[in-house]
Amino acid sequence: MSIRSLLFLIATVSSLSLLPLQAAEFTIDEEADGIAIKIDGTLFTKYVTGDSTSSKPYFYPVIGPTGKEMTRAYPMKDVDGEAKDHPHQRSFYFGHQFVNDFDTWHEKLTLVERAKGDEAKLAEMMKTLGGTIHTKVIKAEASGDRAVLSVASDYVDSSGGRMMEDVRIFTFHLGAKGERIVDVEIVFTPVGESVRFADAKDAGLSLRVAHSMSVDAKEGGRIATSTGHEDKDAWGKRADWCDFNGPVGGEKLGIAVLNHPSSFRYPTPWHARGYGLLTANPFGLKSVAGEEKDGEVILKKGEKLTLKHRVIFHAGDEKDANIAGAWKAYAAEK
Repeated sequence: MSIRSLLFLIATVSSLSLLPLQAAEFTIDEEADGIAIKIDGTLFTKYVTGDSTSSKPYFYPVIGPTGKEMTRAYPMKDVDGEAKDHPHQRSFYFGHQFVNDFDTWHEKLTLVERAKGDEAKLAEMMKTLGGTIHTKVIKAEASGDRAVLSVASDYVDSSGGRMMEDVRIFTFHLGAKGERIVDVEIVFTPVGESVRFADAKDAGLSLRVAHSMSVDAKEGGRIATSTGHEDKDAWGKRADWCDFNGPVGGEKLGIAVLNHPSSFRYPTPWHARGYGLLTANPFGLKSVAGEEKDGEVILKKGEKLTLKHRVIFHAGDEKDANIAGAWKAYAAEK
């Protein structure tokens, strides 16, 4: 190859590298059992609203930037090698164990396991089992490289009586390195004169990560927070963000949950467990953070409580994905 030809090739490659990457195209499809969010026609995640075995809506599956499922499949699907504990921890969800003392965190499947065939014990536990019911889709729109899903939910007691409602706004977009991002805003309002959130360990926006990513799988999974705490030392600490990363299908992947400064009780305590649970819990001030003040919240008629988080499904660990920088950018947004 002549020098002139080589220089032309280099110039051509260089000019191509300056061209913008083709933008991803988001779409939202309402289906019989939920709302599917797709990127370039391929499933990213589904907001499942039609699962009769569950007492709450949830996202499943969640497909990461390299095409791997990043949350645990159980109990929606049996996968060899997955831990099959805590069946109520469904992939990506919100719950609270004590809303007016009714449990919207656990599910009947959990209680059946705990009752171990004792029907009287099961009946007693069922008396305080509540639930979260998807009531309507307010908005489901996709335009170019962004999609927005806004939905409403009712929180009910064991007899189906409404205690509280929320509006959930999920905004889906991509990061500069292909990270798949879900911005979550949940606004709670009481139905009657008031609603009570107790100080509870099991409460908050939650993900159950892929089992291989968990610390307990002993395959290299780890937990890291903005405060430098790792693994078991991360539990209960207040921090700007918490990241769970480890191997998934032969690749190192991670899930980061960021807490916005305008969110209720920022910075939130983290209920992050080595077995694979990642929960942002601003309600458990005593039970999670170990603080002196009880975290009980009584929300009165006309009042609102808002949680705001950004969830990032990324390649590599928290340093590779620059989660610290991602939080700074998110915190600067209104």
